[in-house]
Amino acid sequence: MAIPSSSKLGFFFSDHHRWLLQHVQRRLRSRADAEDTAAETFCQLLASRVDPDSIEQPRAYLSTIARRLIFDRHRRRQLELAYLERLAALPEQLAPSPEEQALLVEAIAAIDRSLAGLPLVVKTAFLYSQLDGLSYVEIARRLDLSERTVSRYMKQALRQCYLSGATP
Repeated sequence: MAIPSSSKLGFFFSDHHRWLLQHVQRRLRSRADAEDTAAETFCQLLASRVDPDSIEQPRAYLSTIARRLIFDRHRRRQLELAYLERLAALPEQLAPSPEEQALLVEAIAAIDRSLAGLPLVVKTAFLYSQLDGLSYVEIARRLDLSERTVSRYMKQALRQCYLSGATP
């Protein structure tokens, strides 16, 4: 009799969760972040609908997923810190409220996720346009590109945002 998929996943989880948590915690140094990352790793495994029995090297598989999540977490934090630094430079009367800041940070993180996989220059052009309000001419000048190339990059980034469900 075949074991139902949920039972397989349960056994897979119980066999590897403790190891994964320790593995991730060594890299993150925060128990809470490690627990979140380990949980998200298993959520991604579940969402991928991969049969646990088909995974030849479970720890390597889980480690790869966790490493990507750690990298994403680090990139999001860098993005958040850069944004908060820019906010700190604003005059107090122009600074958004803490609630607005939290919403803006979430929106930026969503846009960052939606732009994943695009070349850095495309992301940069898009962010200059959307966050700094620069015209295509100004972006082209800053990035030493033609205006037509900036337009093409913007279409590419906007298409990626649209397909991912993010709205810039």
